[in-house]
Amino acid sequence: MVWVSDIIQGILAGGLFALFACGLSLLFGVMKVVNLAHGDLAVVGAYVGLGVIAVTHMPFLWSIPVVCVLMAVLGYVLQRTLIQPALNKGELTTLIVTFGLSIVIENGLQQAFTANTRGYGVGSSIESASFSINSQIQIGWLPLIIFVVAVIVLLALQYFLSMSKYGRMIRAVADDREAALLSGVNARHVFGIAAGIAFATVGLAGVAFAMSGTVAPTDGTDKILLFAFASVVIGGLGSLWGTLLGGVVLGVAQEIGAQINPSYEDLAGYVIFLVVLVLRPQGLTARRSHA
Repeated sequence: MVWVSDIIQGILAGGLFALFACGLSLLFGVMKVVNLAHGDLAVVGAYVGLGVIAVTHMPFLWSIPVVCVLMAVLGYVLQRTLIQPALNKGELTTLIVTFGLSIVIENGLQQAFTANTRGYGVGSSIESASFSINSQIQIGWLPLIIFVVAVIVLLALQYFLSMSKYGRMIRAVADDREAALLSGVNARHVFGIAAGIAFATVGLAGVAFAMSGTVAPTDGTDKILLFAFASVVIGGLGSLWGTLLGGVVLGVAQEIGAQINPSYEDLAGYVIFLVVLVLRPQGLTARRSHA
C-alpha cells in the first residue's frame, strides 16, 4: 500500500507540474517560442499575489483572479514589445532574449525582496489538511485542489481554443501562419492574446507553488523551469493534455524515487525525462511524423 500511496501523491503532484507547463506548451505550439524566463515569470506571479494582498488586504482567494489578469496584461505587453521583435529575427533570438529576461527578473526580485523565502500563509488547516482512504493512504486537500484546478484550466483552454473566435484564430496561426495572414488575421495581436493566456496560467502556477510551501527569487530557474520543460517534453511539445500526462509521469517518478531513497527524488524524474527524450523525442502523446 505504500507504493499505491506514492503513486497517488505523484499523480497529484503532476497537477502542479502541468500548471507550470501548459503556458510553456501553448507558447511553443502557437509561436514556436521556447521561453527560458517561464519559471521566473511563475515566481513573479507569486510575488505579485503577495504584493496585491499586502497593498489591498483583500482575501487570498480574491487575489488569484487579480494576479491572473495582471500577468495576462504583462504577457501581452512583453509579447508585443520584446518577444515579437525577437521572433521576427529568428527563433534563436527569442532564446537569447528570454534568457536575458530570466536573468533580469531573477536579479530584480533579489534586489527588491532579497533572497529570503516567502509564503502566503493561507492557513495551516488548508496546507496540512488531509483525508484518509485507509490506514496507509492519506490524501492532502491542497494537492488535490491544485490537481483539480489544473484539470479545469486545461479544459477551459481546450474549450477556448476549440469554440471561441480568438481560439480558432490562434489555432489557425499555429497551423499555417501565411494562410491565416492572407485571411486577414492580425497575427501579432493573436500572438499577444496567446502570450497573455500563457502568462495568466504561469501566474496561477506561481501562486499554487507558493501555497504548497515557500517561494524564493531563484526558484524559477532552479525548480520551476526544469519541471515545466520535463513535463512538456515527456507529454509532447505543443500538446495541452500532454502536459498533464507529462506532469503525472514526472510526479510519479519522483515519488517512487523518493521512496527508494530520498536523494533520488529529483534524479528519478530526470531519468524518465532523459529516457523519453531518447526513445520518443516527440513525447508520449504526439504522433510520429511521416515523410
